[in-house]
Amino acid sequence: MAVGKDDVEIIKPRTDKRQYRRLVLKNSLQVLLISDPDADKCAASMNVSVGAFCDPVGLEGLAHFLEHMLFYASEKYPVEDSYLKYISEHGGMANAFTSSEHTNYYFDVNPDSFEEALDRFAQFFIKPLMSADATMREIKAVDSVPLSFLLPRLYPENQKNLLSDVWRLNQLRKHLSSEDHPYHKFSTGNWETLEVRPKAKGLDTRHELIKFYNEHYSSNLMHLVVYSKGLVENKFQDIRNTDRNLFRFPGQPCTSEHLQILARAVPIKQGHKLRIGWPITPSVHHYKEAPGRYISHLIGHESEGSLFYILKTLGWATSLAAGEGDWTLDYSFFEVTVDLTDSGHEHMQDVVGLLFKYINLLRQSGASKWIFDELSAVCEVTFHYQDKVPPIDYVVTVATYMETYPPQDWLVGKSLPSNFSPEIIQMTLNELSPKTVRIFWESKQFEGKTDMVEPWYGTTYSIEKIDESIIQDWILSAPEENLHLPAPNVFIPTDLSLKDAQEAKFPVLLRKSSYSTLWYKPDAMFSTPKAFVKIYFNCPHASSSPESEVLTDIFTRLLLDYLNEYAYYAQVAGLDYGINHTESGFEVTVVGYNHKLRILLETIFQKIAQFKVKPDRFSVIKDQTWPWMEELEVLPHLEAEDLAKFVPMMLSRTFLECYIAGNIESNEAGSIIQYTEDVFFKGSNPICQPLFPSQHLTNRVVKLEKGKNYVYSNQGLNPSDENSCLVHYIQVHRDDFLMNVKLQLLALIAKQPAFHQLRTVEQLGYITALLQRNDFGIHGVQFIIQSSVKGPKYIDLRVESFLQMFESKLYEMTSDQFKNNVNALIDMKLEKHKNLKEESGFYWREISDGTLKFDRREAEVAALKQLTQQELIDFFNENIKAGAPRKKTLCVRVYGSLHAPELKEETSESAEPHIVHIDDIFSFRRSQPLYGSFKGGFVQMKL
Repeated sequence: MAVGKDDVEIIKPRTDKRQYRRLVLKNSLQVLLISDPDADKCAASMNVSVGAFCDPVGLEGLAHFLEHMLFYASEKYPVEDSYLKYISEHGGMANAFTSSEHTNYYFDVNPDSFEEALDRFAQFFIKPLMSADATMREIKAVDSVPLSFLLPRLYPENQKNLLSDVWRLNQLRKHLSSEDHPYHKFSTGNWETLEVRPKAKGLDTRHELIKFYNEHYSSNLMHLVVYSKGLVENKFQDIRNTDRNLFRFPGQPCTSEHLQILARAVPIKQGHKLRIGWPITPSVHHYKEAPGRYISHLIGHESEGSLFYILKTLGWATSLAAGEGDWTLDYSFFEVTVDLTDSGHEHMQDVVGLLFKYINLLRQSGASKWIFDELSAVCEVTFHYQDKVPPIDYVVTVATYMETYPPQDWLVGKSLPSNFSPEIIQMTLNELSPKTVRIFWESKQFEGKTDMVEPWYGTTYSIEKIDESIIQDWILSAPEENLHLPAPNVFIPTDLSLKDAQEAKFPVLLRKSSYSTLWYKPDAMFSTPKAFVKIYFNCPHASSSPESEVLTDIFTRLLLDYLNEYAYYAQVAGLDYGINHTESGFEVTVVGYNHKLRILLETIFQKIAQFKVKPDRFSVIKDQTWPWMEELEVLPHLEAEDLAKFVPMMLSRTFLECYIAGNIESNEAGSIIQYTEDVFFKGSNPICQPLFPSQHLTNRVVKLEKGKNYVYSNQGLNPSDENSCLVHYIQVHRDDFLMNVKLQLLALIAKQPAFHQLRTVEQLGYITALLQRNDFGIHGVQFIIQSSVKGPKYIDLRVESFLQMFESKLYEMTSDQFKNNVNALIDMKLEKHKNLKEESGFYWREISDGTLKFDRREAEVAALKQLTQQELIDFFNENIKAGAPRKKTLCVRVYGSLHAPELKEETSESAEPHIVHIDDIFSFRRSQPLYGSFKGGFVQMKL
């Protein structure tokens, strides 16, 4: 099987019980076998060191197109789409992605089906079939409608990115680089590059595709990770080895022409953004010294005295991020991205000046050993106590690391900086110079003031040169502010011991009072020094009107804003927190190392209890708030004093629903809630009072009428968006174990056929999904399709047509196929939670919905084992099939600009007897009956 293996010890986390074995096959394919006896999913990832940079001139996107084509069929498994069908039917998923220098293919599947799945996967790289018919169909899938006369026709994967400012501005940065460097290329591909241009040159795309595969895909350029319960026999030794050299493209992509530039660009979305970048020496060459990580840690810091703190205090910025962006072994860009306020947009030069002032401060201060040591300590704790992630995510990460790092660091990558080198840090700092800066400034205010168009996405922009003297003037004119380095981080955990907690299979109700309930579950599975705390403030006044909804949202955003410079240290040290607006109030979540968790939690509660409105910050946050429809109308009229009056009233009646889990003892959990009650409910003038019985609101879902198809149609909000969208929702039942598994099994069986028929065969839209839906215990299934090819009414008809076709497939299914699908779903349900956060999310859903079925998975498995094929068919006939008498459907049709005329036609048509057109959502909701809530209490309607 293997012709060689190193005796190198692969560094792994202290808490990692998995076994790792490196192999080199006779065809030079490097393999990492990961053996996990506890695995309830097996996975594999193949990383091929061939990417978009290898695209031939005039065939841009060919590497990405090849990635798509390998999924179709192989000589050994010639039935089209059989790979994805097999994976789906056995509880798994599969995908791939193409980047500049590599393409990664990956999948997961239930363990008992892994060997065959792995064999099917191996055929991608041994003998794929790229038939002429399949190639042309995929090229047609590439085809779509022109965005404008400026743009070539784009395929749906690219079309979905056309209105994404991230994609648009990324391509603009590539466009403003040397045409001789592959960084300059358009890598996604479209109809123009894969059909029109090749045809004009007399090239056959399929021939070029096969030629590209044969010339580039060689086993010595591949790295494979296999994650399973045990060793799997080798299936990859027949991959051809043509002994290709690794493709390298030396040199930076930017010449002097592309440096010292200021590009003004018009985005799709409102708002202003500033991206400042420099070409630098790739930090990957010094990954133990970590100059990029050290510098991004400081430039991106958000504590008092940081660049972001100053910009926020001045009212100029709402977010800042720093770090290496695009990089390969040969080039890299260090980038600082700032989201600007309107005022910050007016002070762009000052923002850039302050950034360079901070860089100068770092240069003059020199690299600080204590900062590096602190960063190193945080990285070490993070690595050694990392949460277990799904195998499919793990194999992808490790496979990409294998391409870049030596075998001992295949699991580590660059995540353990350990060598403090002031010289290397200083070298990288010196590269952040006015002499090499590239500034990209995005704003809608530049509309009509630009004179150039980026050819692939149609982004309009203008460009000017800015020499070093201009930057120096900006530095000198920037305000004098007290920029300084961060203080030592008090949140870094030092006590990582595990508590002797009682074992509990499910959460228990630890305490209950008129103020709160506390559900508690000690960790008996993950053995990590982490805890999870969720406190839900149920405040009926928070949702009593559109104004109160908006004010509650602004309140939670302001709390995060006030906490940021202090709590940012906690985030750096591995303590994540959130404060989120919910249907009936807000919730506070803290998850991470338990040692310093309570310090952060108590600080959050004090901020809530002592909340004061700062008018300047209110204005900034209000400008960031984009509520929906009705709330949007009230937003402009709300002022700081409205919030100041509202918050005490909102908090005046409150009930706390609490969940605490992890490495924390029951008395500690009780103590946290006692402290919380003392802060909010005790004292001579308490902030909160308990709720009256009538104030316990619950969410209740509209009960659609049997035999009716409700349709709500509207125009898309963005007039320049050509994409239309359909949500075809079938409401089925209130939470019940047997009904649940019938619906889940049906969705599992139908998922791949729906994708194949509606996307691959009919090519209705790149985004095509069949999903289950659960709204507060009311279950259903929904089709979601986004398309620029057809309007939503037509797509709706095709969904109904698919259900008719699927009906026959259901009847034709053999008993073995039925059993295989049942077993696949059982395996999926028996998958263990991977980490504390995932487990806590599952139990919190039961608590917040009021279902409290903590043994749901075991009970549903028991129901599945009793289910017969005829019962599933009966369920489909009664609830899902086209024309079923009990079927309850709600279709939301959103018309993009290409299909807007069809909306007018639809509204003028007379409705069929079983179709009910919804004109006003709120009138409709008020007129309908409701499902009962699992929590009891009073009504809060949800559709």
